[in-house]
Amino acid sequence: MDIEIKEENGFSYIEQGEGEPLIVLHGLFGALSNFRGVFEYFSKRFRVIIPMLPLYTMPIIDTNVKNLSRFLADFMDSKNISKAHLLGNSLGGHVALIYSAKHLDRVKSLILTGSSGLYENTLGGSFPKRGNYDFVKEKVAVTFYDPKHATKDLVDECFEIVNDKGKTIRTISLAKSAMRHNMAGEVPKMNVPTCLIWGKNDTITPPDVAEEFHELFPDSDLFWIDKCGHAPMMEHPEEFNKILGEWLDRRFNPAA
Repeated sequence: MDIEIKEENGFSYIEQGEGEPLIVLHGLFGALSNFRGVFEYFSKRFRVIIPMLPLYTMPIIDTNVKNLSRFLADFMDSKNISKAHLLGNSLGGHVALIYSAKHLDRVKSLILTGSSGLYENTLGGSFPKRGNYDFVKEKVAVTFYDPKHATKDLVDECFEIVNDKGKTIRTISLAKSAMRHNMAGEVPKMNVPTCLIWGKNDTITPPDVAEEFHELFPDSDLFWIDKCGHAPMMEHPEEFNKILGEWLDRRFNPAA
């Protein structure tokens, strides 16, 4: 993604476009490039902003999903954003949920794809073994329906993380805090338009998670993408963008 990473007030982020803010929140092993298709497509009609979540820079004792939601609150204040659409994948969706539980008046809509918050199978059931590249490659591959999306760059990035002691400890802390922080009691209070886009073959946040979210949210629409795993915006970017674009038009610009 040939976009300049901006540094401002202690935050790192990319930003493009004009209009209503659409804030994109990446997952635990997410990178800004995971949302290349979303960023390029929606920046034609929204002010798309992707902050780099401080997954590996927070003090270990403070590394949890609640503090990531506080980071989001501070980031929006820093950017003078009073209200935004929030799009989150995996852990990023969980951050959006926790933020929304406290600041619903600042959320225009929620868009969740493969979000944690109810139940998740962390990395397919086990944490990658340090030093074993093939094991890491296998665990990255289960993120997708088609393992071809587990590119060498993506596997190399995950391999570097699990072989860095500080990053590994923080990753485990975040994963455990996400599993502990179940949102089932708070989601029914989140009465904002909510779009759920889920891979039918997601093994990390399986389809029954999407169904439960759909039942709990007061105002949600659920869309499925076939032959798709935990990261629909990466595996089927065109279909993801089409679903989301049409949903945004229907919910916020019906005359379009």
